[in-house]
Amino acid sequence: MQSLIFFAALMAGALVPLQAGANAALGRALGHPLWATMISLAVSAISVVPVMLALRVPGLSVAGLADQPRWIWIGGVIGVIYISAALILAPKLGAASFMTAVIAGQILASLAIDYFGLVGFSALPLTISRLAGAAIVVVGVLVMQAPVLWRLVQSAP
Repeated sequence: MQSLIFFAALMAGALVPLQAGANAALGRALGHPLWATMISLAVSAISVVPVMLALRVPGLSVAGLADQPRWIWIGGVIGVIYISAALILAPKLGAASFMTAVIAGQILASLAIDYFGLVGFSALPLTISRLAGAAIVVVGVLVMQAPVLWRLVQSAP
C-alpha cells in the first residue's frame, strides 16, 4: 500500500510542470498572468465539485472554525502566490529549472517545518541523512542553474 501511495505522489508531482506550462500559456492568451491565476483557481473549484459528489463528501462543517489557529487560512494565499510565480517564472527558467528551484524551496521549508513542528506537524530532528538529501537537491538546483548563474557573475560590475 505504501508503494501505491508513493507512486500516486510521484504522479501528482509529474503534473506540476504541465500545470505551470498550461497556466503560462493561458496567461499569455489572457494578456496577464494574474488573469490566468484567477481562471486556473476557478477551474479548480469547478472541477472539484463532481469529485466531491462522486465521493459523497459530507456537508461543510464550520462549527469548529472559530477555535482554530488563524494560519489555517494561508493555503489559498500560498496557492495564488505559487500559481502566479509559476506563470511568470517557468517560461523564463524552463520547466526543469523552475521545478528544481521549487523542489529545493519545498525541501528546505519542509526541513524547517519538521524541525520546529509547524502547521500541525510533529517536530522531527534534523538528521545527517535529511540534511544530506536537502544538500543534494540544492546542489542539483545550482547545477541546473549554472549557465544562468555564470551569466550573472560575468555581468556583475
